[in-house]
This record gives sequence, structure tokens and C-alpha cells, in this order.
Amino acid sequence: MENKLNHQYNWNISYEIVMNISNVELWKIISSPSNLELFHPFCSKNNVINWPGKNSIDHIHYYNGMILERNFVNWYENKGYDLFIGEKNKSKSYVEWRIDEINHNQSKIKITIYPHIFNLGNIFKNFFPFFFFIRPNIKKYVKQVLYGLQWYVLNKEKISKNQFGSNIFFSP
Repeated sequence: MENKLNHQYNWNISYEIVMNISNVELWKIISSPSNLELFHPFCSKNNVINWPGKNSIDHIHYYNGMILERNFVNWYENKGYDLFIGEKNKSKSYVEWRIDEINHNQSKIKITIYPHIFNLGNIFKNFFPFFFFIRPNIKKYVKQVLYGLQWYVLNKEKISKNQFGSNIFFSP
């Protein structure tokens, strides 16, 4: 699944986690409409505009009042998807979600984010703000989202607001 859409960015941030769930069942969760309402610790609403598949669009309403739009550009059944996320009519970050089957009841999920902030253009100018501010906070965010997904998989319960701690970008 080589993708040229991520090549405009200088760096990426990723995190992966192994879960005791089949790749098919995990896919059912992350590909369901409004799925972020189940496991995203900073999402108050996940409104669907167009769903499912490539060209899907949804809006994430964060607890801090921010609203971001996700535009899905690739959709790989039982494997993942790629999307652009950001405020409407502004710069977008690129995100890849990938599921790998380990065995029939265990899967690995990985989220990779190519943030647009301090990640386009001059690498020398952007290096320090990206690696000392953006990267640690986005890495924490990706972990918190995946911990939320793991919580949902294990407990079959919607997670609560800021369940795995606050985040400078997304908490009120």
C-alpha cells in the first residue's frame, strides 16, 4: 500500500498496539460510522457526512470546541485507511490507520500522522518546533486514541472524556 500522498511532509509520528481481537472485528469497529464516539478520549461527537469507503467524510467535535474534518482518500477493507484531517479550508495533516493480523484472534493497529504544523517546507527552520513541541504532543495523542480503542475492545464500553489524561491540543 505505497502511498505518494504523504511525501510532501518532512516527518511522521506513529504508534502501534497489539490487541486481542481479530483483524475483521477490529476493522468493524474502526470502519463503523461515528466510530470515534466509542473510543476517542477527546471526541464529543463524530458526525458522518458521507460513509463508508473512499471519499468518506466526517467531522470530529472535540471537547475543547475545535471541529476538524476528515476526508478519506484510501480505504482498504480489513486493512485500514488514509485520510486528510484539519479545519475546513485550512492546511491538513495526513493520517494512516493500518491493521495487521497477528493470528486469528490478535491484531496490531498502527496510526501514523504526518502533521502539517512545522512539517512542510524548510526542515532546518521546522526541526526544533516539530521535534520539541509537535512530536511529543502528537505522539501522546496517538497513544491516548489507541489506548481508548483498546479500552473499548476489552470492555465494550464507551470511554470517558480525557480518560487517559489531557492533551494540550485537544482537551478543554
